[in-house]
Amino acid sequence: MTTVDPDFAAAQAKAERQARLFTRINKADGWFKVLGLSFMTPILKALAGDNPRAQMKQIWLLLGVPILSILIFLMVWSTLAPKVQTSLGAIPGPAAVWEQALNLNEDAKREKEKEAAFYVRQDERNAKLIAAGKEDKVKERTYTGAPTYYQQIWTSIKTVFFGFLLATAIAVPLGIAAGLSPAANAAINPMIQIFKPVSPLAWLPIVTMVVSALYTTNDGMFTKSFLNSAITVTLCSLWPTLINTSLGVASIDKDLVNVSKVLKMNTYTKITKLVLPSALPLIFTGLRLSLGVGWMVLIAAEMLAQNPGLGKFVWDEFQNGSSQSLAKIMVAVFTIGIIGFLLDRLMYAIQSMFTFSNNR
Repeated sequence: MTTVDPDFAAAQAKAERQARLFTRINKADGWFKVLGLSFMTPILKALAGDNPRAQMKQIWLLLGVPILSILIFLMVWSTLAPKVQTSLGAIPGPAAVWEQALNLNEDAKREKEKEAAFYVRQDERNAKLIAAGKEDKVKERTYTGAPTYYQQIWTSIKTVFFGFLLATAIAVPLGIAAGLSPAANAAINPMIQIFKPVSPLAWLPIVTMVVSALYTTNDGMFTKSFLNSAITVTLCSLWPTLINTSLGVASIDKDLVNVSKVLKMNTYTKITKLVLPSALPLIFTGLRLSLGVGWMVLIAAEMLAQNPGLGKFVWDEFQNGSSQSLAKIMVAVFTIGIIGFLLDRLMYAIQSMFTFSNNR
């Protein structure tokens, strides 16, 4: 009867556990990349005992170097900022910007408390009127206080997604048509070359006049400032999606196209079963670029359209001219950058769910 060495069995079991652990870490690595947390993979591998020295090099590259660069940036910023004097005072350093970020948070809390107190007083007043038999004098008013910083952020996000979705609805069908038909490509390409370089500052006056002429109601679902900003985003952000969709469709393997002809697929089946699955990686690349362009365009559009988002916040602080305005504008700059990064990660996550592309 063969006996099994207990030490060997224990070592084999340990190796199997490590193998399963490494498999789970490798699976999680895809999501770490989506979230911009690639440094987590070597950290987990090092903790699991997978060549710690090699993993430390990766940790230094993916985490240490970025942190070091941020620290150097903050040191340079702190040193040089006080030396630059403007009409509003010295350029604020990191500490002043952080202080204003906390102040904006406190202002938002106070505004929420005011809103809650307003509705409490309104409910109490209406309850007294009902108790006195004066139901006809009961009124429901909406709180009209200044929007908080978080509400302005949310307004900008809603605006950019409205414009982005509208751009997608226009660009993807046109891109598919241009990719499938040389005649359609010849017709669309001049429009792309002419309108793609146009600045949002040039589009906005035209959009404003058209919206004012066609959207005459004052109590519609959208405000005119919202539509002006969103449509401007649409006009500036649809081109990357259109171009990449056209390229993706035109790059489909010719053998697949010949198969569709042999099977006598109708146009709808050909697009849904063949064209879109093959072109999705490039389409999503275009969508990511379009969303990034739209987010950049939005800030300029909101400044001029006076849509109550981040762009208007920056413009109002610039016009305000207080000693704290520059620091608040810097808070908005960092907010815009962070949200832009998160939007790109969101699109990459969606892309990872629908395609097998490894492009980031």
